[in-house]
Formats: sequence, C-alpha cells, structure tokens
Amino acid sequence: MRVLVVEDEEYMARVLEMGLRREAISVDTVHDGATALERLAVYDYDMVLLDRDVPGVHGDEACRRVIAMGLNCRILMLTAAGRLGDKVEGLGLGADDYLAKPFDFPELVARLRALYRRSPMVHPPVLTFADVSFDTHRRRVARGGSEVRLTPKELAVLELLMRADGGVLSAEHLLDKAWDAQAGPHTNVVRLVVHTLRRKLGEPQVVHTAVNAGYYLGTG
Repeated sequence: MRVLVVEDEEYMARVLEMGLRREAISVDTVHDGATALERLAVYDYDMVLLDRDVPGVHGDEACRRVIAMGLNCRILMLTAAGRLGDKVEGLGLGADDYLAKPFDFPELVARLRALYRRSPMVHPPVLTFADVSFDTHRRRVARGGSEVRLTPKELAVLELLMRADGGVLSAEHLLDKAWDAQAGPHTNVVRLVVHTLRRKLGEPQVVHTAVNAGYYLGTG
C-alpha cells in the first residue's frame, strides 16, 4: 500500500510517516494541499491521509479536486474537529472515512487497511498462494504452517505479488508501490529485497523472475 500523507504540522507528519513505515506501508509526505494535488497527478497512491486544515489549497477543496480527477485512491480525512456536523460535512465532500484528532495510531492503521481492502477490488484479509499464507491484518506470513519473519519491505513486496495472483509485476511497479518518492528509478533495492524474500520463503521457490519483465508468484 502506498499512502500520501497531507499534514501541515511537521511533528505530526513525522510521527505518521515513521509509524506507517513500521507497518510496511510506503509513505510520501507533503505539507499543503497544492503540493498534494501535484503529487497525485504524478504518482499512483492507494490512500490519501488528508488533514482537513492544510494551508494553500484547503483540505476540503483538495478532497473535491481529488474526486474530480477520477483517481482510484481512497481518502481518509483527519481533523481536530470531532463534532458530528464536521464529520458529516467531511464525508459529504467525498472522503471515504473521517478520523478526529487525537486518535489512537492502531485505529488509524486499521481504518487504512479496511479502506484498502475495499478499493477498488476486493482484498481478502488473509492472502494465500500455494502453501504461503499472509494475514494482512496481523502482518504475519507462514509457509507450510511455519511462521516466516519478514522485514516491512519484504512484507510489502510479497503482498503486492500475492495480490497480483500470479501476474507479472515489473520492478518499476514494485518500486512505485512499496517505496516512497525518494527512491531513484535506477536503484536495485527491488532486486535485493526479492532476493532475500526468496531465501526466507525457502524451497521450492515461489517468487520467480520473468526475464526483462519483472517478478511473479508461481509453483513451477
């Protein structure tokens, strides 16, 4: 999952960024509505975590424009206003969910994952491929019933491959979804993560390379 955090309070933005990355979620952060719209025009995000009171282009207007752009991303709106009228208004703008500050971080993550499962394809909470299972809620992977301990990036790459259900995903696609905008297009981090993922999942290999195309899950 790739999330754009739009938050003008720098401390809060850093907290959100660090916490989400620990949950194997790829994060980019901006501090105003105008920059958020610029990023959304370039990058393919799954979620937008939008503070309602960001400067420049206000969060309400940014929400309207995102909806008008016809993007597939979901919007979770954050605000210090927790009154029922504010929530109704925020949802009326087109936001998919609304969370008032202060909030518990586990609830935020749970809401993001719930939205991700609903967009735009149905995402089951437990993914399976052959004898590999991935509990996306608890972030636990097992093969043949034995737990496999993976890093956040390995989890992110495996989840993308499992959701592709045998389809080939290019290194560029994996880089776009599992890393943030700071990762250069010519980096070899995808290859390195796939290498360690294969080693940890063991034999017979389930992560395969499609020459000059990318990576996919297969049993043969």
